[in-house]
Order: sequence, then C-alpha cells, then structure tokens
Amino acid sequence: QILSKGELQVSDKERHTQLEQMFRDIATIVADKCVNPETKRPYTVILIERAMKDIHYSVKPNKSTKQQALEVIRQLKETMQIERAHMRLRFILPAKEGKKLKEKLKPLIKVIENEDFHEQLEIVCLIDPGCFREIDELIRSETKGKGTLEVLSLKDVEEGDEKLE
Repeated sequence: QILSKGELQVSDKERHTQLEQMFRDIATIVADKCVNPETKRPYTVILIERAMKDIHYSVKPNKSTKQQALEVIRQLKETMQIERAHMRLRFILPAKEGKKLKEKLKPLIKVIENEDFHEQLEIVCLIDPGCFREIDELIRSETKGKGTLEVLSLKDVEEGDEKLE
C-alpha cells in the first residue's frame, strides 16, 4: 500500500538544493539566449543570477526551466537592458512567390542583411526567435515546399574583446 500510493519524503536540504539547481539552470538558459541590445554581447550567468535575485524571482518546481526562463526574460526587460539574441536565417524563394511572400515576411523580420534576386529571391536576415515557427509555416504554405529556410546561426552575438578608447 505504502509503496504504490505513498509519497516520497524530501528533506529540507534536498528541496533547497533542487530549487537552487533549477535557479542556476534558468539563469544559464537566460544568459544563453539573451544579449545586451546596445553592445550585442551576451550577459554572464552570474549577472543574470544577481538580476533574478534583485527582482525576487522564485522558482516553481513543477514548471520546466525553459518556460520559467522565458518568463524571467519578460520580467528582466522591465528592470534592465536585455533582449533575446536574434537568429540569422537565409531563405531562398521561387521568383513567382518571392515578391508577394517578402511583403508578408517583412513585419516578422528585424534586419535584412543581404538580398539577392536573380532566378530566385535569396534573403539573409535577423529575426526574433519567437517568430521562427510563424516564418517557417508561412514559407512552407506559400511556396508549397519549393522555398527553403536555412538557420545560419541560432544567436547573433558579438564575439571577442571589447575595445576601450
């Protein structure tokens, strides 16, 4: 009876360690997905942890860390300069649907880096990761499988040391 219907008792220390680990995981996910919009550089995990403590974020043990990380990003936007790192994509669209589809894609694209129109329309651009699924479905349905969408990088971040003058 106890083995089939009983509950496992978790000590206070175990629970505390588990919540601390989740807190760290959430901070790591946020640091991974976000950048400072001015410098396009990633934040450190320690800085994110400190910011989470400043906004008094409490971990919910029954929610996934990714869900909570997205929630944390939304809350941190109110107190600090933070935004999701953009994704770099390339789409190649057939000439017929290219112009029409480009107008539909325009509101979802943040920055068009390169545009090439010969036999087909090729666009390299930066988007907000939240729009990826919508863009993918739009390209699939409009071109009936003829258009291609390629992820060039999951996050557009400046690398290297910053130069001080």
